[in-house]
Amino acid sequence: MSLLIEANDIRVEFGKLVAVDDVSFTMSSGDLLGLIGPNGAGKTTLLRVLAGLQAPTSGTAKILGHDVLDESDHVRGQVGFSPDSPPAYEEMTVEQFLFFIADLNGIRGAEAHERIDYWLDQVWLEDKRSEKVKSLSRGMRQRVTIAQTLVPSPAVVLLDEPSSGLDPAGRIQLRQVIASLAEQGKAVIVSSHILADLEEFCTHIAIIERGGMLRYSHVDELAHDGVARCNYKMKIVGDADHTEALMAIDGVSHILKRGIEYVVEYDIGDDAAALLLRQLVERRLGVVSFARIKESLEEVYLKTGVRQVD
Repeated sequence: MSLLIEANDIRVEFGKLVAVDDVSFTMSSGDLLGLIGPNGAGKTTLLRVLAGLQAPTSGTAKILGHDVLDESDHVRGQVGFSPDSPPAYEEMTVEQFLFFIADLNGIRGAEAHERIDYWLDQVWLEDKRSEKVKSLSRGMRQRVTIAQTLVPSPAVVLLDEPSSGLDPAGRIQLRQVIASLAEQGKAVIVSSHILADLEEFCTHIAIIERGGMLRYSHVDELAHDGVARCNYKMKIVGDADHTEALMAIDGVSHILKRGIEYVVEYDIGDDAAALLLRQLVERRLGVVSFARIKESLEEVYLKTGVRQVD
């Protein structure tokens, strides 16, 4: 796994306002980071620093080992930044605009045609290629912005509120596109307020408040970070009440019964889950399903106590 992004103690100040407060993290190829936090938390500013569009007050940002400011010639073309605003050249057709972007990145001829055809298909704008950008809906213009970002095939993709203006079907298709980028070995950061979408495809989640990173974790570990116990849900066939048998298992507590479904509290971790399941089988309980209950990303976010930034 190659290291694609290195953020080292990035700090951005605007007068007395600290927009990004000493943020550090790394990302490798295939990592997909969901960046969440209230409005004004510093998410967009952080993305702009990584894209080389905002100089940090202190700290460094590196893409593929190159400083985004001091070695911009090496970084240019390797970073794609999609802002939450539509493209500026509204008098161009969609196709003209994308050819313009391709030309700026040194992509011409058959290769430009191939890439533009591919991304027009991927963002569902093939039938809009000859229409002017200004005639498109907000959601379609957002799709053009995403295509603009991906035509140069950057190694690092930064998406700021990419779902803005998209309908439910568009959001589902966008999730598939973003997941495919990670499968291609790119490092992707997505800033979004739609937490359910991020939970679907992210490998990592970062929670930001007032410029500081409160949490940074693998998505599977975030809900239980620093927690010793969790809930397990199981279905046990038969009409008998198995509550006493479950209580007899050392470490089990807080049993909730709903028909043949039981929820119990037990130690967290793969080894603990395997031990609990083995004890259920040893007691000859007819277990037909068994799973750890994970908190949703929305629940985890609310538990952090993050407040809206005014």
